[in-house]
Amino acid sequence: MTSVGQRIKGFLNSPQGRRMMERGRRQAAKPSTQQKLRQFAERMTGRPLGGR
Repeated sequence: MTSVGQRIKGFLNSPQGRRMMERGRRQAAKPSTQQKLRQFAERMTGRPLGGR
């Protein structure tokens, strides 16, 4: 039986996993997504983050 880590690694090395990783990278590069993540982090930590 394979461990969870091995299964995740296998998925990320598959064509479907590579497509999903590339999609995530494109989404993370968008300024609107970065702003949403900053706002979420501020709500969770209760303090503003440095940056723009």
